[in-house]
Amino acid sequence: MTEFRTALDPVLSQSIEAGEVPGIAALVVDRKGVLYESAFGLRTLGEPTPMSSDTVGWIASMTKAITGAAVMQAVERGLLELDAPAARVAPEIDTIGVLERFEADGTPRFRPPNRPVTLRDLMTHTAGFSYERWSDEVWRCHQALGIPANSTCKLAMLRSPLMFDPGTRWEYGIGIDWAGRLLEIASGRRLGDWMRDEIFAPLGMRDSAFRITPGMRARLAKMHQRDAAGTIAPLPDFEIPQEPEFEMGGGGLYSTAADYARFLRMILNHGELDGARVLRAETVAQMSADQIPGLEVQPLRTQVPALSEDAEFFPGLSKGWGLSFMINRADAPTGRPAGSLAWAGLSNCYYWIDTLNGIAGVFVSQLLPFADRMVLPRFLAFESAVYRAMNDRRIAA
Repeated sequence: MTEFRTALDPVLSQSIEAGEVPGIAALVVDRKGVLYESAFGLRTLGEPTPMSSDTVGWIASMTKAITGAAVMQAVERGLLELDAPAARVAPEIDTIGVLERFEADGTPRFRPPNRPVTLRDLMTHTAGFSYERWSDEVWRCHQALGIPANSTCKLAMLRSPLMFDPGTRWEYGIGIDWAGRLLEIASGRRLGDWMRDEIFAPLGMRDSAFRITPGMRARLAKMHQRDAAGTIAPLPDFEIPQEPEFEMGGGGLYSTAADYARFLRMILNHGELDGARVLRAETVAQMSADQIPGLEVQPLRTQVPALSEDAEFFPGLSKGWGLSFMINRADAPTGRPAGSLAWAGLSNCYYWIDTLNGIAGVFVSQLLPFADRMVLPRFLAFESAVYRAMNDRRIAA
């Protein structure tokens, strides 16, 4: 619509003109369809192909919401239970201890958790797991025990220790990787096969997969890196493993802004899109409800500056977590109302779902580090411009 293009095109094009990011694709949708769709810049610096809404990129932790939907489909079908011990499906999770201390020689010592980890714990980042890129203690444990990084997609990555007892605090980590693995075990299907058959095909998401098809590769944007001096360059060898030991439900998907917008519209429509129902309405309501009262989503403090800046959405604003979404508990300064759903991906991809106003937005780039000092403010400016345009539209009406 004209008012959205007038408001949003300059916000995104200015980012490209300022050299903040190689390319951006963005959409705004409501329950009925697309309100805004555009792209600016290049898929890859040094190459002529322009960014587009069907450009394929690594969506990193934006994978989590889709894994959450897949897992909740399995809950609907009785394959998984939110509050049963996860060890009923994957007994090895019961052998993972809570870090108690490091010995003088750096050897980590563990104790049993005070109760079993549940699927709900895994989905809400309250199980006790963390990420090595945001936890020095996890990194030290991985070094001492030879645990591979999560990006390797090796099953041994799931042996990462707990940093605290289940249910006692929120810490961002590999819980949804574990949740995806539980689905694989319970269903006997690869996570990507489940998503293809149960989510992507019904929703018409033709360019979303863990494995990059030839058609997707023809539209693939390369990942880029901003160095300490601010210079941006492509990372030609960066790619999530294409023959993984397990498909990483916490961050392994490749997709497009246009595909992801269809997923967002499904959530806005309470589990249905264009006549295809993939989740019950009551399931979407459960996923959208704050599951961690009394706990707070915490800032992410980087241990690997090349991968991530320190990151926090709306500092000082209380935030909870649903079943794979962050939930702002008060109105955000961008105009996003309390109770909205959101998250992001390491590649500087972002989305939000405003169920009150019935709109959602997605912003896709391919740049490290996460929460980039230029790109994250640009996403928030984009979101703010959406709400200003909505208000202008109401006034004009």
